[in-house]
Amino acid sequence: MLNLADAVGFKDKFWVLGYSGGGMHAWAAIRYIPDRLAGAIMLAPMGNLYESSMTKEERYKTWEKWTTKRKLMFTLARRFPSLLPYFYRRSFLSGKQSQPVKWLSLPLGKKDRELVEDPIFIEFLKNDIEESIRQGDPKPFVEEAVLQVSNWGFDLTELQVEKHDGKGFFQWIKSMYSQAERELAGFLGPIHIWQGTDDWVVPPSMTEYVRRVVPGATVHRLHGEGHFSYFCFCDECHRQIFSILFGIPLGPLPDIDTLEDPPPSGSEYSEESFHNFTLQE
Repeated sequence: MLNLADAVGFKDKFWVLGYSGGGMHAWAAIRYIPDRLAGAIMLAPMGNLYESSMTKEERYKTWEKWTTKRKLMFTLARRFPSLLPYFYRRSFLSGKQSQPVKWLSLPLGKKDRELVEDPIFIEFLKNDIEESIRQGDPKPFVEEAVLQVSNWGFDLTELQVEKHDGKGFFQWIKSMYSQAERELAGFLGPIHIWQGTDDWVVPPSMTEYVRRVVPGATVHRLHGEGHFSYFCFCDECHRQIFSILFGIPLGPLPDIDTLEDPPPSGSEYSEESFHNFTLQE
């Protein structure tokens, strides 16, 4: 990621966006190149399923609605990764099933079940993954599955930690009563996470865990939406996301040449109009 930015000569800070399993790479960017990031956007991000800071209840809620095949995939990735190529060739990469979602062995909530019956979505997903099926190479999928259940080299709890000026018992007592001592250190740029409440692929329990261990992250709930809502099938999702990130759209800009007194630059997108937008959370 950093090498790509340098290769194209992009020297300014940039945003990263991670969807589903891509959230792992966004977390890694926050951990390893925080000085280059302006912020992070994540859509139903997958975390480490065996992270030590995750409680048993959080882990159970993440696994409970998954299909048997999906549970088997992550169990193999954790304990017998050498068997995963066979698993993928017999399922996802076989290309024999009628629906692409079945190839992926994904659990689906109500919204996603309705969506995958739509011929437009089926065609979209087939076009999206047909090259992977044509190549038939399980290696990238094996690497991603193993990464989701392996040690990342860091814990999400390390991304934002409480800042203390000293050590010892008295300093600890002082920090209990001093808000200043509980300021966060680490990556302090904006982290926005969108999560569908009917997502069974990456359940809301995963983002609730993130909210607990990364206090600076802002979680936006999309009520009734699933895992596939973000592609191009949910106008309200996109309206909320873009409004939060870029402000309220006020329609097409006027032709400056026709105005006698053009407004000051940026006046239409004032900070006040941005904060007046409310998002249901």
